[in-house]
Amino acid sequence: MPERLPAPGPSYLRPLPLTVHGRSLEVGCSRPADTGDGWWLAVLWVADEAGVVSFRDLAPAGGPPPEPPVVRLGPVLAGGLSGLIREEGGRLAIRLAPVAPPDDPSRPWRAPAAVRAALGFEPLRAATMTPSELALAVLTAFRGAVARLGER
Repeated sequence: MPERLPAPGPSYLRPLPLTVHGRSLEVGCSRPADTGDGWWLAVLWVADEAGVVSFRDLAPAGGPPPEPPVVRLGPVLAGGLSGLIREEGGRLAIRLAPVAPPDDPSRPWRAPAAVRAALGFEPLRAATMTPSELALAVLTAFRGAVARLGER
């Protein structure tokens, strides 16, 4: 699998700008789907004019850390959505997985910066928001989490 992919299509919302290591990027989101059993699903990505960038482009300047990027993204994304994500059995209802795994599992940052996100929202909080407001909250939190990937 290549480190970069073409953009998965137009973003459901206007892409949010992001600057990483002096590069102008955009963060996008596919049209969300509601599974009917309380899960909100979407693909989130980081792209430039040529398509989805590599996670390696978002890593700290000194080189990527050993853990996979989704391990770093998950807690920061959950923090950005604090109070909006429900708990299940003492754990937050958030699941992230890379859209395309790296060819070499020992080099997890050599993969496209696109993730499948499954989120379980607090029903009462989610009921007060439109689908676009929920998507914007997720996209904004994802942008913040991606920006922090470059930190040590």
